[in-house]
Amino acid sequence: MTRPVLAIHGGCGAIPRADLTPETDRAARSALRRALEAGYAVLDSGGSAVDAVTTAVQVMEDDPVFNAGYGAALNRDGVHELDASLMDGASGRAGAVAGAQHIRNPVLAARALAAVSDPLLLIGPAADAWAAAHGLETVDNAHFTTPARQAALHTMLERERQGTQASATEQEKHGTVGAVALDRHGHLAAATSTGGYTAKPVGRVGDSPVVGAGTWADDRTCAVSGTGKGELFIRFAVGHDIHARMLYGGQSLETAASGLIHGDLAALGGAGLCAVDRAGTVTLPYNTEGMYRGWISADGQYVAIHED
Repeated sequence: MTRPVLAIHGGCGAIPRADLTPETDRAARSALRRALEAGYAVLDSGGSAVDAVTTAVQVMEDDPVFNAGYGAALNRDGVHELDASLMDGASGRAGAVAGAQHIRNPVLAARALAAVSDPLLLIGPAADAWAAAHGLETVDNAHFTTPARQAALHTMLERERQGTQASATEQEKHGTVGAVALDRHGHLAAATSTGGYTAKPVGRVGDSPVVGAGTWADDRTCAVSGTGKGELFIRFAVGHDIHARMLYGGQSLETAASGLIHGDLAALGGAGLCAVDRAGTVTLPYNTEGMYRGWISADGQYVAIHED
């Protein structure tokens, strides 16, 4: 039997160290631990990697610390458009939703779609309707709104008017949550969920619901969940490229993941990811000031925000 492990990220849009208050630090670390412990409880009881990543991401979707579900970013019209995906490394099945406005936990819709994989990806009102028809909880769009996200939207729109968008912090711009897991049976899975970036154009879709970009899992190699500038993850097919570097190039997970995050993507925009390979090796590279992240296994638990 394989020793199970779970790794998560809460986005590379971490609060700058200089702005991180003790209260915010404690809240973020507590939220990461809750997600890790909930997901690992599934693995420790013999549950599947798919169940573990779903559980971990759902916990983060329900916590306003993160940009996913409740507490997600607002688009430029002040509306939440939510994206999520999930992939099962054992079967290759995947599911995703994009631009959903009413699914309380988009990861649950992604998981339900992965069970059928046809359709694999649904968008907007069709995603909301499918979720409701299949018994998933739907809510008013205002459910996802928090004062912090409203303030962030106001700030970003003001930056646009002043032409100072480039000076916005990673926290102001974007954030994502994700989880990867290896279960006792040697199976891998990955899931990712996001509200996108603050003041994004209406209808914009990033990498989180794009299988092979922001999410990937294959039992032969690894499971990956990304965070950062979604357009870059799509252009570089980051999740699948890490898999390909390992499967066809013989690279280790660390070499493949770091080569992309600190190499190909570093000069183009903020990026990070969590990943685990078939042997249970975890990597959490990022090229921003910080990334909410952690892992848990029988050996212990690790949670961090900056280089601590």
